[in-house]
Amino acid sequence: MADSLPLSRGAAMPAEQRVHMNDPDAAATLAGLLRRLWAALRPPTLILCIGTDRSTGDALGPLVGSRLMRAHLPGIRIAGTLDHPVHAANLPGALRELRLTEATVLAVDACLGRLETIGTISLGRGAIRPGAGVNKSLPAVGDYHITATVNVGGFMEYFVLQNTRLAVVMKMADIIADALIESLSG
Repeated sequence: MADSLPLSRGAAMPAEQRVHMNDPDAAATLAGLLRRLWAALRPPTLILCIGTDRSTGDALGPLVGSRLMRAHLPGIRIAGTLDHPVHAANLPGALRELRLTEATVLAVDACLGRLETIGTISLGRGAIRPGAGVNKSLPAVGDYHITATVNVGGFMEYFVLQNTRLAVVMKMADIIADALIESLSG
């Protein structure tokens, strides 16, 4: 299937898989999906964690990146941490500096969505467009992506991101980081 993520045994799963942060097995489920993806396709050589710590709702990427840096994943470069975020203002320059031509990139970013999707973490193949939820025109990035719906979109997006619950963002960042560490460690 053209829009499916291939699996190692020739089966396919939908192009995008989702877990919810309130599922007690969310990290393990996401780690399993990631392991199956890495078995069928190339694992990432760069994890690009997009966002800024100046906005609660947009801090997911840098939180994940900081956790991954502390995990010291062999053979994986991490870009986008709390100390050195990759965000709308510096994304084009960061992409040039990272020289992505030979890297397999997993992009991690927060997003806005419908009320019923808040807390949903999605894994998919293909690029994402960072900043789309706040009407920014930034380059698409990633061979794979993980996005987390942190709040409702559609109206006053900057205000919504600023007023997103930190507990929601932290919980999803922990799930994503735990799943990546588990799926990429030996």
